[in-house]
Amino acid sequence: MTGRGSGSRIALVTGGSRGIGAGIAAALAQAGHQVAIAYRQDRASAAETAAGTGALPVRADVTDPVQVDTLFNEVGEHFGSDVQILVNCAGLLSDALVGEMTTAQWHAALEVNLTAPFLCASRAAAGMATGRWGRIVTIGSAAGVLGSAGQANYAAAKSGLIGLTRSLARELGPHTTCNLVVPGPVDTAMISHLTDKRRRQLADMIPLKRFGTVTEVACAAAFLCSEEAGFITGAILPVDGGMTMGH
Repeated sequence: MTGRGSGSRIALVTGGSRGIGAGIAAALAQAGHQVAIAYRQDRASAAETAAGTGALPVRADVTDPVQVDTLFNEVGEHFGSDVQILVNCAGLLSDALVGEMTTAQWHAALEVNLTAPFLCASRAAAGMATGRWGRIVTIGSAAGVLGSAGQANYAAAKSGLIGLTRSLARELGPHTTCNLVVPGPVDTAMISHLTDKRRRQLADMIPLKRFGTVTEVACAAAFLCSEEAGFITGAILPVDGGMTMGH
């Protein structure tokens, strides 16, 4: 497989069926890239996102190395090129206080939020090295910087993405950049279960006194995937209204 010109790249967004992932898929498509989205269960949302963006939807469990390999092969065969832009956006919440959290909850959060980005980055790296161009952007969370009561598993996984991203940046240069976007609370279905009281508490922790939007996170991620971001790697970019400043 050979790389394409600098204008249009082959992009894969995991967790791309809805929320932030769907927003990033749309932003990359608008930038002229050919986009595939990976989803695990929500076929209807994946189809809706694909219809709106022209993206290729592919069903895959990105915690499974065999399915990750099949995913990349399918995307490569469809577009005739290796994946050149990888956005790790698949996420899972499995909340509980530490004293009540089961080992199954712990492992589930780490597998989706930390192991899956490792597996996808590992699979993407060879093609990016061969093509001498690549972008890996992973979506973290303010919880991984500040910690979050009732989310020790999620926060630990998201914190681990900092070390993973910076290690990848050191290993995969000079042709592939690896960066982490760290959103604060964003209005998506993932936090729709929060009570009004909890939403107000979170907003009060943010200097801008509001939640972020999918578009704001998607634009930041799309920039890090661009040609113009070619000298940015190993960066932790907060998109959080100032929530984590100083950390």
